[in-house]
Amino acid sequence: MTDRFEKVDSQGNMLTATEIWVDRATGVNYLWHQNGYAGGLTPLLDKNGKVIVTDPSEL
Repeated sequence: MTDRFEKVDSQGNMLTATEIWVDRATGVNYLWHQNGYAGGLTPLLDKNGKVIVTDPSEL
């Protein structure tokens, strides 16, 4: 079994981090932000408010 999500970008450190993850099945990009023990995940949007999708074959 393969991992469904792939981390494609990361900034920050262990306490405050921002990462971009791509769902290998759908290509949907997600933004993850963590600050201490709190964190949040949301689909990554382009300037027109549409979800950013990466062709899974490009991963």
